[in-house]
Amino acid sequence: METQLARIAERARENPKYKFMTLIHLINEDTLSAAHNQMAARKAPGVDGVTRKDYGENLEENIKNLVSRMKKQAYKPQEVRRVRIPKPGTDKTRPLGIPAYEDKLVQAVAAQILNAIYEQDFMGFSYGFRPKRSAHDALKHLNKLIEDHRVNYIVDADIKGFFDHVDHKWVMEFLKERIADTNMLRLIYRFLRAGVIEAGVRYDTPEGTPQGGVISPILANVYLHYVLDLWFQKVVRKHCRGSAHMVRCRLARKIGAKRDFFLHIPPAGSLVCKR
Repeated sequence: METQLARIAERARENPKYKFMTLIHLINEDTLSAAHNQMAARKAPGVDGVTRKDYGENLEENIKNLVSRMKKQAYKPQEVRRVRIPKPGTDKTRPLGIPAYEDKLVQAVAAQILNAIYEQDFMGFSYGFRPKRSAHDALKHLNKLIEDHRVNYIVDADIKGFFDHVDHKWVMEFLKERIADTNMLRLIYRFLRAGVIEAGVRYDTPEGTPQGGVISPILANVYLHYVLDLWFQKVVRKHCRGSAHMVRCRLARKIGAKRDFFLHIPPAGSLVCKR
């Protein structure tokens, strides 16, 4: 799998407009078994009540059955179990989505594939949910910008309720910029539309991608890459007098929120960014 992902990454890096035609075959018995071996043992179960230990007791047969259903287009993700957990330092809660166990496995492999493609496209100032990047790295980036430039102002902004309101239509349109495998696209759409169950009641999911879903972080980054990062690079900067920079990250104290720092570094005598 590592070799195949490396080839995907190389192709994506060499040709930013290349669309991948065949990806779904990478979700197979070997990669799903590897995902199972890497899955944390004490994670809470989803609506199926199945734990890693339960699934592993008959792993080979379970994986074969899963792959067979996927090949027949009979695999359908189960609803996500939604629970409310406290927000640190407040009296509020936030929703956490827990997928069924075999859905976690499929999402884990799909997320690896998407990361191999999109890590070649993402901007250097993007730090949220990315491999080998953290909020600490984002703050170091911010500090360096402040130390190296004469800064006029800094804007600190949150995207409130981001994961709850991601637009499914646009997520799929953005994915089509790089992926032409209809089976992979159909699989991702099914995850988005699987629905949630909270306190025994089922709810549809016409928007959003559950916090806690294995595939949610990479889908969130794909979405923000097109609607925020590229917009900042190609539109906002052109309307600024002087230079402007952005650092995007996910802060631990604001779990689930996307935090953005906008810096405006003006030339002598200039004022603010035009809107």
